Amino acid sequence: MEPENKTKVSEFILLGLSEEREHQPLLFGLFLFMYLVTVLGNLFIILAISSDPHLHNPMYFFLSNLSFVDICFITTTVPKMLVNIQTQRKDISYIGCLTQVYFFMIFAGLDNFLLTVMAYDRFVAICYPLNYTIIMNPRLCGLLVLMSWVIIFWVSLLYILLLMQLNFCIGTKIPHFFCELAQMIKVACSDTLIINITMYVMTALVSVFPLTGILFSYSQIVSSLMRMSSAGGKYKAFSTCGSHLSVVSLFYGTALGVYLSSAVAHSSQRSSIASVMYTVVTPMLNPFIYSLRNKDVKGALGRLFNRAASCP
Repeated sequence: MEPENKTKVSEFILLGLSEEREHQPLLFGLFLFMYLVTVLGNLFIILAISSDPHLHNPMYFFLSNLSFVDICFITTTVPKMLVNIQTQRKDISYIGCLTQVYFFMIFAGLDNFLLTVMAYDRFVAICYPLNYTIIMNPRLCGLLVLMSWVIIFWVSLLYILLLMQLNFCIGTKIPHFFCELAQMIKVACSDTLIINITMYVMTALVSVFPLTGILFSYSQIVSSLMRMSSAGGKYKAFSTCGSHLSVVSLFYGTALGVYLSSAVAHSSQRSSIASVMYTVVTPMLNPFIYSLRNKDVKGALGRLFNRAASCP
């Protein structure tokens, strides 16, 4: 490669999910539908929680934060994809690409941390029910969310600073529908050893440690439930964890599927298609999981819709 071609390029080419022109209208309609469902579903969850005093407790405080993060998560990637399909363009500016990587990592990491915090909340509620309101006080809840934002803010900033040191060739093509960190490292024209090492270390921080925290919380929950003598008490206690367990399984299951598909698949495009589950489908399904499996949320949504219908 010629030295003059290794430079801070002004734009990249996003290849998207399919280069076939006849597939573009279908992709546009499908992703627009999923985006609107995700935004509206999570927005209704936030409105229901904020407007219903019965839901003003730590569990639903964390759920409203998760819904907000999911809206931001999908907004980081899908709108740009829709614009490119509609305008029949594939370009994204260098700054726009780095910005997309930065915010994608922030909101993906926040999903990890919030799911861990929610697992801790269920652990305290089931294992220490008498001290729940004392331990999970508003100050601690706010501090846990704030710490999640601060940690992932600095981790993502470190990635961006390292990414800015890489050189990219003119006309670089990214085989994805958005600027994803791993794909950008693969298409770089300079040495990526340092950022690869950093990526593995930081992955342990923002993925393995939170998952370990979730597994530890649920191991303690199961241990506490096994000591309960009442079958009804066991069911009632564990039923409060059902929605959270479903979301955790969906989030980590799809993320693991994307990782395995990228490691096994010969086609980068197949990997990008698999990542749709992780980046689009999971945020879309979260509101349905919490509303369908949770009587309190269903009741709050019903009251919210009734108030909206009764307004002149």
